[in-house]
Amino acid sequence: MPPPTTVHRERLTVTAPWWVAVGIFAVIMGWLLWVAATPVIALVTAVGTLVVAGALVAFYGSVKIEADSDGLRAGRAFLDAAHIGTVEPLDAAAWRRAVGPEGDVRAFTLLRPYVRTGVRVTVDDPDDPTPFWLVSTRFPGSVARALHGIP
Repeated sequence: MPPPTTVHRERLTVTAPWWVAVGIFAVIMGWLLWVAATPVIALVTAVGTLVVAGALVAFYGSVKIEADSDGLRAGRAFLDAAHIGTVEPLDAAAWRRAVGPEGDVRAFTLLRPYVRTGVRVTVDDPDDPTPFWLVSTRFPGSVARALHGIP
């Protein structure tokens, strides 16, 4: 069997405002302890907060989306090509409806609040109770084209 051909690969990194929020949070923590304790404790707390919060945000923003001839990978989840039905790219308005009023609790979701578009991939497997996947992506058209090319 030939190796899978990756047609779309993307990492859903967090946007700049998230990093600004981490910095502001670290400054606030340092300032609170500057007033209540010594400057050394305040600086250690600010730096520690920056490191821990930065690591958490970096980890949260490290999820990968891959569409290839084998199927769709969304984070650690995998949907085999044999079980992929229809693939619908969703713009910002359609995405809001899909994850909101038209949502289905049985759906598999990989959502990131800083990504406002995505794809809906119908699961074509009678043994799977999941009707579809909703996956955040900045390039829904590219993911849809990659998955439509699966034989």
